[in-house]
Amino acid sequence: MTDPFVVVGGDAAGMSAASKFGREAPDREVVVFEKGEWVSYGACGLPYYVKGEVERLDDLVSVTPEEFVEERGIDLRTDHEVTAIDRERQVVTVAAPDGEFEQPYGDLLIATGAHAVEPPIEGFDLDGVFTLHSMDTAAAVRRYMGLDAPAVDLSAVGYGSIADEYAGVVAPEAVGIVGGGDVGIEMAEAFAAHDLDVHLFEMLPHTLQPFGAEAAATVEDHLAEQGVHLHLDTPVDAFRGDDRVEAITAGDADVPVDLALVGVGVAPTTDLAERAGVDLGPTGAIATDAYGRTNDEHVFAAGDCAEATNAVTGEPDHVPLALTANRAGRAIGQTVADDPTLVGDIVGTAAVKAFDLEVARTGVLDPEAARDAGFDPVSVTITTQSRAHYYPGGEEIQITMVGDRESGRVLGASMVGREGVAKRVDTVAAALHAELTARQLSYLDLSYAPPFSPVWDPVLTASKVLDGKLD
Repeated sequence: MTDPFVVVGGDAAGMSAASKFGREAPDREVVVFEKGEWVSYGACGLPYYVKGEVERLDDLVSVTPEEFVEERGIDLRTDHEVTAIDRERQVVTVAAPDGEFEQPYGDLLIATGAHAVEPPIEGFDLDGVFTLHSMDTAAAVRRYMGLDAPAVDLSAVGYGSIADEYAGVVAPEAVGIVGGGDVGIEMAEAFAAHDLDVHLFEMLPHTLQPFGAEAAATVEDHLAEQGVHLHLDTPVDAFRGDDRVEAITAGDADVPVDLALVGVGVAPTTDLAERAGVDLGPTGAIATDAYGRTNDEHVFAAGDCAEATNAVTGEPDHVPLALTANRAGRAIGQTVADDPTLVGDIVGTAAVKAFDLEVARTGVLDPEAARDAGFDPVSVTITTQSRAHYYPGGEEIQITMVGDRESGRVLGASMVGREGVAKRVDTVAAALHAELTARQLSYLDLSYAPPFSPVWDPVLTASKVLDGKLD
């Protein structure tokens, strides 16, 4: 095939695909178009940059554009936006700084990612109201807080004047966070580290909805202990202020704030694919097969814009996480290089740091979702120790585990504790991929030493209890 492999989007999925393709087919051309200036960066680290634990914004970059070009031989073009796909002619239209042009492709990967959801809240356009889904917005938040200017030149991405724009802004004292998901919890910690008065608004009865009510309740108690003001079951109606946000209206209350962060989730960026007639799936993301291919044999999709198959339910799912994007991109790069490779199923494994707590989840936890998938869910919740009872420094771990009454199969688990949580959940994730029953999971030969675990690891204890209830 003479026409190149063209990739739209230069973050996790796109650059993983381009890099793998370049290694597997070094004699073939790969071209990556990225509409911004940043490529291959860790968006999951943005809250820690705002907090100050990550000192420089460019510390979040895994591989620089120069390294992709000079060391990996990738034709990477930043500030180039693909505006249209002509599937019949197999060309894309590209808007570049020096004009528009067409680029032919042999195979195409759509890796356009996701974008922050902006709910229809009055006053969203006020100064001091932010989302957090890009390097640039993270830099803007820090400047608005009166913190040091980013330690990189942002002029190329339109943020060179942040220091000037916010030079006269009085540093905020109170912040309102809209959304109690991962970003909301992480940003509560980040803002609290700068001594801001933190208000967190969640329209549902609990924060961290995908982690289950039991884990969420433990997190909420901890947030309150850290001084975070929780407004649960409380939709936000408006941001109030003249030019700058001064209050959040929620129900009958006006809560004074001078900075607001909206983190209510992300949506797949699919408009380019839709205009080209590429099919979307039931989740609203781009539908793909087991190899990441769309309804067009020459068009693939991966990352936060694409669906994946849930290993528990067997159905399409959309869980925008970094590993899913990197893994799928790498597989597609290999497939396009004539080595067909499955992108792999997902189980939605995730972990969040909530001040001093680790919170993790995997699989299907919601009873209604489990029943919709054809299961008869049974749930248990246990509390046990992270280490042997006699070894100092142990902490409580709470585990909720869900199984199917008919088959005995483990469906999912959530965990919360001060240590030993974030990686323990991986054992359950592996069990989900292997379709283990609770009894089989309880018999796994897991490691033991007093500084790390009791003889019966908490995962084994939870699966034993679940197996007993399933019987």
